[in-house]
Amino acid sequence: MIKYFLPAQHVKSVFEIKPNDLKEKGIKGIITDLDNTLVEWDRPEATPALIEWFKEMQEVGILVTVVSNNNLKRVKLFSDPLGINYIYGARKPMRSAFRKAIKQMNLQKEDVVVIGDQLLTDVLGGNRLGLHTILVVPVAQTDGFFTKFNRRVERRILSWMKRKGMINWED
Repeated sequence: MIKYFLPAQHVKSVFEIKPNDLKEKGIKGIITDLDNTLVEWDRPEATPALIEWFKEMQEVGILVTVVSNNNLKRVKLFSDPLGINYIYGARKPMRSAFRKAIKQMNLQKEDVVVIGDQLLTDVLGGNRLGLHTILVVPVAQTDGFFTKFNRRVERRILSWMKRKGMINWED
């Protein structure tokens, strides 16, 4: 069971995820969380650096779909100006939103990575479907109400994994 909480990769930010590296691994699509993965949970729009990151992905033919547990207004306000597909109210870690994103991109699960900042939603959901998961350090040090609870649980899981030698990165 604990293996479902173990990401395949860990990076400090999405900017460490390079389009050519993904392309070389045969990746054609990204399912990404929004809040505290791409931007702070209370920032309504993408930063210039993030807009450039999306553009670089698009230039090499990598599709991006935002999959968020947040509401329509939040996710639409962020995604529409960028022309990025999205799924809101995803109920992660349930697998249905991940499956829907893969289907919308017309890809196979082997062609897709999941990027997110939470073990209990993004990593667990992606791993349960057999997707390659990439955990990023949260963009902001603050969280919304429900995420605060998840973070406490995640700290315990990560601490246990470190003690067992399952992970070797620093928080």
